[in-house]
Amino acid sequence: MTESQITPPNHDIASRLCEQVKEAYQQRAPLRIVGGNTRAFYGRPVDAAPLDVAEHRGIVHYDPVELIVTARAGTPLDELEAVLDDSGQMLGFEPPRFGPQSTLGGAVATGMAGPRRPWAGATRDFVLGTRVITQQGDLLRFGGEVMKNVAGYDMSRLMTGAQGTLGVLADVSLKVLPQPPARASLRLALPLDKALARLAELGRRPLPVTAAVWHDGALCLRLEGGHSSVEATRQELGGEPLEAGFWEALRDLSHRFFHLSPGQALWRLSLPPNTPPLTLGDSQEPVLYDWASCQRFIKTTLDGDTLRRACQAAGGHATCYTPAAAGGAEEPFTPLNPVVEKYHRRLKEQLDTRGIFNPGRLYAAF
Repeated sequence: MTESQITPPNHDIASRLCEQVKEAYQQRAPLRIVGGNTRAFYGRPVDAAPLDVAEHRGIVHYDPVELIVTARAGTPLDELEAVLDDSGQMLGFEPPRFGPQSTLGGAVATGMAGPRRPWAGATRDFVLGTRVITQQGDLLRFGGEVMKNVAGYDMSRLMTGAQGTLGVLADVSLKVLPQPPARASLRLALPLDKALARLAELGRRPLPVTAAVWHDGALCLRLEGGHSSVEATRQELGGEPLEAGFWEALRDLSHRFFHLSPGQALWRLSLPPNTPPLTLGDSQEPVLYDWASCQRFIKTTLDGDTLRRACQAAGGHATCYTPAAAGGAEEPFTPLNPVVEKYHRRLKEQLDTRGIFNPGRLYAAF
């Protein structure tokens, strides 16, 4: 891959997308932004005409020396990561891939990150700039391709996690990371209480840990860094080698844990560090502790109110990944507090005055 790769013009359909958005704005016709459609499960369903960005794909610019890549929103993650891998680099936020159609735009719009997130940073930490199609069909650039940017409101990072409710992502510029020279994955047979204590102890030391999950009676750790550091830590911690493909399956939510039984729903619990196991009545349903226990997945038949009360009491929140499995009755996201909701509404009103971008995707009211 050369320092700068330009994708052929026939993969740039930004002008066509701008015209579609402009027409929707004039007619007050809502749009459902679609790329690979692999993340449609996340959030509320949108009843609107599709705006297909999948054709708007390809790497626009890649500079391995500066650790910067710019790609169009419809670029498949597999395609982008293959190019980075050829240069010994990677996406630091390790976005989940829910199939070969999974796109960069969907990854940034949902803000999902994989097992490396607590150690490397969230999706928005890697976003340097974007080109966004605004409500009136204008294609505007925000941010750039440098780590230090001009002062002001950071629209690029604001688009991260907004799920297409504030505009249409056209291009995204990202900081990338070098791949570590050495890796090792360990499985330590430990009960949950001892595993949580071990994680708290490891977190106070400068060890090359880049993923930590407890599941089914074992603490699984990924070590990445220099050869001597990884080897010394592996020797100290002991344990057994972890099966190949474990972290990829965890990243993509394709691990056997995520296979649901009839009547079960999958919930993601986001909690502060060192939070003990939640008290959920007599429930003994399986829980996977990821991100050194800050992110937890539970397969359960419990109702959302019970889960959210327990999370909120611990200072966290709960998100339903499979609302359809709960009969469609569950609200996917924890309701915002009144102050935060006020600012969300004001922002939406400013950037999407006619409510055409993925209406209701985040919350029913906006």
